[in-house]
Amino acid sequence: MEKIIDENKQGESLALEQKENNKRKLFIESYGCAMNFSDSEIVASIMADQGFNTTQNLEDADLVLVNTCSIRDKAEQTVRKRLEKYNAVKREHNPKMKVGVLGCMAERLKTKFLEEEKIVDLVVGPDAYKDLPNLLAEVDEGRDAINVILSKEETYGDVSPVRLNTNGVTAFVSITRGCDNMCTFCVVPFTRGRERSRDPQSILEEVNNLWNRGFKEITLLGQNVDSYLWYGGGLKKDFDKASEIQKASAVSFSNLLDLCAKTQPKMRIRFSTSNPQDLTLDVIETMAKHTNICNHIHLPVQSGSDRILKEMNRLHTRKAYFDLIDNIRRIIPNCAISQDMIVGFPTETEEDFQDTISLMNYVKYNFGYMFTYSERPGTMAERKMKDDVPEEIKKRRLQDIVDLQREHSEIRTKEHLHTIVEVLIEKESKKSNSQWSGRTSQNIVAVFPKEHYKIGDFVNVEITDCTSATLIGEAIAYSENN
Repeated sequence: MEKIIDENKQGESLALEQKENNKRKLFIESYGCAMNFSDSEIVASIMADQGFNTTQNLEDADLVLVNTCSIRDKAEQTVRKRLEKYNAVKREHNPKMKVGVLGCMAERLKTKFLEEEKIVDLVVGPDAYKDLPNLLAEVDEGRDAINVILSKEETYGDVSPVRLNTNGVTAFVSITRGCDNMCTFCVVPFTRGRERSRDPQSILEEVNNLWNRGFKEITLLGQNVDSYLWYGGGLKKDFDKASEIQKASAVSFSNLLDLCAKTQPKMRIRFSTSNPQDLTLDVIETMAKHTNICNHIHLPVQSGSDRILKEMNRLHTRKAYFDLIDNIRRIIPNCAISQDMIVGFPTETEEDFQDTISLMNYVKYNFGYMFTYSERPGTMAERKMKDDVPEEIKKRRLQDIVDLQREHSEIRTKEHLHTIVEVLIEKESKKSNSQWSGRTSQNIVAVFPKEHYKIGDFVNVEITDCTSATLIGEAIAYSENN
């Protein structure tokens, strides 16, 4: 299951780079996971070469694209409302505007959008963004256009993304695409295809380029970053067929982390999302070896019940998860751990739910992303299982774990009281224009008076107070990473 960043409108995209000679305007919005936001930056780059600059003004747009998420029904409903808005603007202000759907919904609802509902002009799946110029030419000639073919090779490693909605400090770097895990609740394998990894050299080139442009932190992205495996190209599942030379020179995720950390030793490195079955000890040991790899692991567990985990086709057990947590705590004692959790999965009993509660009490996560089960068409759970947990029970269980997570978040945040933490300044605090806001290595937000510091600075901050989710303190000096 992908981590949901925000299902609400993320703000119209404004690229850091605008090409002076480009005359047409692109309005692009993204919903769902970090990978969708990263993909939108790839799309903006491809369209920039076709004469499009991004715009914040919907009414000015010649082309409107929405990058979509199918992981929950609410996400799809949000996108549908946005499509209604686009078409209203098209009718009232700009009849020549073209509207397109990208991403996971594009692959899943292609026929509905184009033929039945006729609410878009083009539909483009996650592996077909390089075909956008051809598809747009079809649309300009008055024809609907569609390409949702999944690829076994495409990684967009040769596309330099245009950074959208950027603070100039943090950036996403996509390293893998697709997923082979086939969790019964998840649409990702059907909408994004099989796992394949990007050439490590292209990743390092992107990291170097970001550092040279002033970026201070990157997040290595994949549906399952721990599955990263480069052996010269091809799907991960075909690695056994590779030559002995390819196997000997293969680059694993721990190898890639090590390369990135050494290549830019002053750049912070994060990664997301991990899968418990694939997070190996060598990854944790590589994290411990480099001070610039952030001490935070997002480790979705989904349920604390072995029975439900089996129904979900999660390939870890409760005990294996505890062993992994114990190893993380042993090797990186100050590592923050966050979670994804689903309640109300088909057949979940109160006993199963209490297993989830006890697991949360054992780990005491720093923060988490919690949801009620949402049946997704085409998944194994939708085809084979009855959605039989009443909605009121789902809501009660969700509230229970949200409340418990809030308690645990407060415990974890208070651990930083009266300590000194390194904060990377990202923006002005939402609550006060006299304070900066940034994040620690553990991905905890910290705020402190601005003084003479600026966005992009690494600052040592003495923590004097906190809320359940935010550290409050005073800057005492620049960090040595500046």
